[in-house]
Amino acid sequence: MSFLRTEALSRSFGGLAAVAGVDLSVEPGEIRAIIGPNGAGKTTLVSLISGRVPPSSGRIEFDGDDITALKPWERVLRGIVYTFQITSIFRNLTLAENVMLAAQRAASRDQPLWRGLDDRAVTQAVDAALERVGLASRAQELAGELAYGHQRLLEVAMGLALRPKLLILDEPTQGLSEQEIADFCALVRSIAMDATILLIEHNMDVVMALAQRITVMNNGALLAEGTPDQIMNHAEVQRAYLGT
Repeated sequence: MSFLRTEALSRSFGGLAAVAGVDLSVEPGEIRAIIGPNGAGKTTLVSLISGRVPPSSGRIEFDGDDITALKPWERVLRGIVYTFQITSIFRNLTLAENVMLAAQRAASRDQPLWRGLDDRAVTQAVDAALERVGLASRAQELAGELAYGHQRLLEVAMGLALRPKLLILDEPTQGLSEQEIADFCALVRSIAMDATILLIEHNMDVVMALAQRITVMNNGALLAEGTPDQIMNHAEVQRAYLGT
């Protein structure tokens, strides 16, 4: 059984089909890239999976359960974590405080709030998440003072503190330097040892370096799926997206 599966998943906005009958199957521990031209439906698809957008029709299964009707926060509690294309950090809080909010939510899955949280465990989770994304030395800085690329890394740290089973990364390398992108690729590989990853990314070097399989979308539908080599040599993908 697939770890994540969608069946005929669709979403229309005012008669426009942003996602049209998508059947997607992702295995546990996989790094799956979703690519396609602007407006192809990539972000709408992952928004359906995370629960931010309700489907017009279709079904979503996660870890053996039908989650189609679950609220976004219920999906977070099940381990589905989405880092946004536009950062959603708390700019007036420190990096550590931002990550602590996520770590406290994760801790509440294991310990009812009325019994109190293990402050030491929460602090350790914050420190570990910031260390993994390379921001530990800036833990007490205000999040709003970070450059945009580092805000993206902070959001990834918040996602890690939630202990995801499925981590959805939407354009995570935008605003990062070449060295930061290389470090990020190493980070994603380490995350994949414990979680499944859906990656929306326009940087094809990153996609080809990380993805085990690639799903290509165009006009709200699946155009092709396959390994990086298969996608690079797919004639329709070349015409619709790669420009060759």
